[in-house]
Amino acid sequence: MIFYRQNLTDEKLLDLYKKILKPRLIEEKMLILIRQGKVSKWFSGIGQEAIAVGVTAVLDDSEYVLPMHRNLGVFTTRNIPLHRLFSQWQGKANGFTKGRDRSFHFGTQEYNIIGMISHLGPQLGIADGIALADKLQNNKKVTAVFTGEGATSEGDFHEALNIASVWKLPVMFVIENNGYGLSTPTNEQYACENLADKGIGYGIESWIIDGNNILEVYNKLSKLKEEMQENPHPVLLEFKTFRMRGHEEASGTKYVPQDLMDQWELRDPVTNYRKYLTEIGVLTAELDEQFHNEIKQEIDENWAMANAEPEIEPTYSGELDDVYKPYEHEEFTAESSGANIRFIDAVRNSLSESMQRHKNLVIMGQDIAEYGGAFKITDGFVEFFGKDRVRNTPICESAVVSTAMGLSINKYKVIVEMQFADFVSTGFNPIVNLLAKSHYRWGENADVVVRMPCGGGTQAGPFHSQTNEAWFTKTPGLKVVYPAFPYDAKGLLNTAINDPNPVLFFEHKQLYRSIYQDVPTDYYTIPFGKAAVLKEGKDVTIITFGAPVHWALETLANNPEISADLIDLRTLQPLDTETIFASVKKTGKAIIYQEDTLFGGIASDISALIMENCFEYLDGPVKRVASLDSPIPFTKALEDQFLAKNRFEQVLFDLLKY
Repeated sequence: MIFYRQNLTDEKLLDLYKKILKPRLIEEKMLILIRQGKVSKWFSGIGQEAIAVGVTAVLDDSEYVLPMHRNLGVFTTRNIPLHRLFSQWQGKANGFTKGRDRSFHFGTQEYNIIGMISHLGPQLGIADGIALADKLQNNKKVTAVFTGEGATSEGDFHEALNIASVWKLPVMFVIENNGYGLSTPTNEQYACENLADKGIGYGIESWIIDGNNILEVYNKLSKLKEEMQENPHPVLLEFKTFRMRGHEEASGTKYVPQDLMDQWELRDPVTNYRKYLTEIGVLTAELDEQFHNEIKQEIDENWAMANAEPEIEPTYSGELDDVYKPYEHEEFTAESSGANIRFIDAVRNSLSESMQRHKNLVIMGQDIAEYGGAFKITDGFVEFFGKDRVRNTPICESAVVSTAMGLSINKYKVIVEMQFADFVSTGFNPIVNLLAKSHYRWGENADVVVRMPCGGGTQAGPFHSQTNEAWFTKTPGLKVVYPAFPYDAKGLLNTAINDPNPVLFFEHKQLYRSIYQDVPTDYYTIPFGKAAVLKEGKDVTIITFGAPVHWALETLANNPEISADLIDLRTLQPLDTETIFASVKKTGKAIIYQEDTLFGGIASDISALIMENCFEYLDGPVKRVASLDSPIPFTKALEDQFLAKNRFEQVLFDLLKY
């Protein structure tokens, strides 16, 4: 291994040595503690320290770095107090996740570090979003994100590289190619000679770097950073290195040939760098011993501090209160008389007014810029707000959602338009595992609204007609909104954009141009969790949302003898159970009407809630009316049969006779 100091001073050489030595000594301590049963799990980065330290040392403390579970050197180089890291690993309150997640599955805005989730790939898109925010502010910052050679097989890797390339984002994509994805060797993971070659297909500058040579890492990345600051663009960096321990300690290394272990042991990044510094007279044995003693003392003192910290005492309120970022609804009341507009116009008005109100709001989606979106809702927005804030995206929903999370982390608000709600399936993972869980896990909210054009009745078939709200009402951390009227659509969308938590905002396509209502021309909001009672009666409670609200109104108009409370839920999470229970206790009968298929829909949960809370008031069974438990078909006759609309009236009559 050959080291070139270039123009680095003796002080800088020693600083890098202390930085690379510290994580090694911490790891050696952890391995002892594991054998003693004092640490439950450990993902070792021994042999890879030069990458984590070198990358982080190149960045300013104000620049974001997104590490993985083998990058202890990132955290130590950012000088996080060791007792807080130890508390994190031991699941104590002084860590970064209050015991809710382990090891390095956390982030901290205090140190501009954004940790991983176990699905690996989404953090690459997060880096895109952080870098996009920096580029929009023209602050010449660079973002670095880590991944392993195994995760380069994930679709998120390719999507994130493509977005970064198209948008010319200053992201360092750091691949630690350490030979194995758990136990699977590289020759079973990819067929190209080098992972850096993948950058060519995306038009990205790429480099292969000796990941065990701290000076090569530091000097090369220092030069690249200067170029990226001057001319923002992404770089793909493949660091050749090796994992000297198991994927995690319990897995061992029996699958690795011994001669390969021996070869890489000779390339140890700490040992070889120490030898080099000694040879050039920068490091003496006495100074090296001093460094060792100082770091070991720091480790022991901080370990004692973490051990003295009490175990977490669980409380229901402590857990539930952190699922969402606290948000006090800010009420804006409209003063204008309004104009009679369509549902689609109300959505457009909300977006336009919110873009003017929130200068840090960005809208992203397929074809939403010059084309105006599939439904023309954002037509003309580019001319008014510019392409920086109204952004066409490649067709890669997963990375786009992750990019939205990155923008939120870097102080932006984001609206992501799914061209159709059906397409959210390809962005499902970052919504339910990243956006939904981040505040609970480490206190970072996702200020993201995902707009979901949905629903049947337009003969669009199985891939453009689903109403899939139940995929998300079940996921703690998400809010789900589903208006049925233009007035509600505008007010609730304004609230969704103001709310710092992730919101799935469903917009029924069939209502876009068929439903009109007087809607104030000025800005107003409607609080979440407040249902609307559209009709009042004494015989039955009808609970519904979306297009079935209008179907129910039609049924009641055709049957004026029916005396019913008609409840439009408007928001499904949070759910207005108070209004539901009060109505059911009054009427004694309840029917829940949804467009979604029956099994597993939110109607099932509402039915269970009514049974649990209103049983003694019921004069009949709680009924559910929903679409058939099949995919939604294309041909009109089949779609009409599929939808709940043609079955509701008979079920309602049967319940009233009960």
